Amino acid sequence: MGHNYDFTEVTFLSVGTVGEPGKRVFYLWAEYLGERLALKIEKTQVISLIQFIAQLLEDLPRPKELPTPPPIPQDLEYDFIAGSIALAYDELRDLIIIEIEEASAADDASTALIGVSREQAAALAIEGTRAVEGGRPPCPLCGYPLDPNGHSCPRTNGHRAPNL
Repeated sequence: MGHNYDFTEVTFLSVGTVGEPGKRVFYLWAEYLGERLALKIEKTQVISLIQFIAQLLEDLPRPKELPTPPPIPQDLEYDFIAGSIALAYDELRDLIIIEIEEASAADDASTALIGVSREQAAALAIEGTRAVEGGRPPCPLCGYPLDPNGHSCPRTNGHRAPNL
């Protein structure tokens, strides 16, 4: 049975990874009124979230001092896997609302409604960018991550690795 998390104004919202590049797991981690929520999230979802936050912040007053969220614990266990993610701005409360649905085919999938300040959103975008860029470097030809054990680049039909 799914759970609905209503974190209207979080104490913190953090994004980070656990594991080595190439085998990292991305997480969103939030706290509201002493309750914690951890979501497993895909790297591409983090990238999209960063882009949406940046677009939203462009039209809003400049954030003040950015908070420093806590790092992701290495032994973090997730509450659910993130599926669809939507963003909105609540002008009355001056909050960015992030709605996340569980990646599940079940009718009773979990959901999370997370309200963050402009400052928390900006810090999340910066933190997310660092997490994404902390992985393996991209291939200059195809953009896929370079694997230290060899890279079969689709641009070369796998016949030879790019000269780097």
